[in-house]
Amino acid sequence: MSKRVATVTFNPAYDLEGRIPHLERGELNLVNTISMHAAGKGINVAKILRDLNIDVTVFGFLGKKNQDGFLCLFKKKGIINCFNLVNGYTRTNIKLTECNGELTEINFSGFKVTTQEWESFFTKSRIIFNQFDILCISGSLPDGIDLSAFAYWMKQARKYCPCIVFDSSHETFIAGLTAKPYLIKPNRWELETYIGHSLPTKEDVINSAQILRGKGVEHVVISMGAEGAILVNSNGVWISKPPCCDVISTVGAGDSMVGGLIYGLLMNESSEYILRLATAISALSVNHSSVGVTNHAQLSTMMKRVDLYPYSTLSSGDIL
Repeated sequence: MSKRVATVTFNPAYDLEGRIPHLERGELNLVNTISMHAAGKGINVAKILRDLNIDVTVFGFLGKKNQDGFLCLFKKKGIINCFNLVNGYTRTNIKLTECNGELTEINFSGFKVTTQEWESFFTKSRIIFNQFDILCISGSLPDGIDLSAFAYWMKQARKYCPCIVFDSSHETFIAGLTAKPYLIKPNRWELETYIGHSLPTKEDVINSAQILRGKGVEHVVISMGAEGAILVNSNGVWISKPPCCDVISTVGAGDSMVGGLIYGLLMNESSEYILRLATAISALSVNHSSVGVTNHAQLSTMMKRVDLYPYSTLSSGDIL
């Protein structure tokens, strides 16, 4: 029996990506356009999983007035579309990468979800979510979805599909934690924001991850860009570090990591293998302008180049 995954993206976007030598605030900036494509955190995860031959169904909300780009993507990738259409436009997000790798994001607002539209989505999820092995919930909430309603929905969703992978930030992250998801993947900045102070050492990061595990989360993965990632669960702590890569765009690197984590979980792989795979997929993603695994041999080679070791082999107090 094949494994099935559902991703939920409440607030998708068209990502307009560009490169610029140096962003000058208040001045005219000439940008080299890289791409514009249908995206959103859960949709990016779905693209990775489809490239790894996993059946994926996507849920969430799409604006009726500019849905075509998303429909074309779903058809091209073989993604099963269960999005709810709502009045208005799906938002556009601008992603500008400077020569030093610094990313500036400008996110526009989009549609607003009505109470009736939310109730329709809630009803659909209760009927269908028990058909999936893993449910991935990613990204921000659009206008109209109340945080308390979202938290309640997540708790109900966990009853239908106990294996929930959750990736969000700010108030949405805090609300989702109350549902005790199976795995979460904050980046370092998001973890620092949640904890309320900087986390300069690996001990700081790991101790903060343990705080989240104390809230009922079984697996905590902290992504740290070029510095790699840390996985903390009941079996121990592992640290990965990717090789140096030529960075075209970091957009979607975290989502690519989530896709790798989900694939490893589906295959019942070890914690070490899962982190190595997820780190390799994330590292490959920064070499391209769009999310995806286009070359499986290249992925295998990248996995071999990822450094990975248990935390117990390191001396305490090392700076990440």
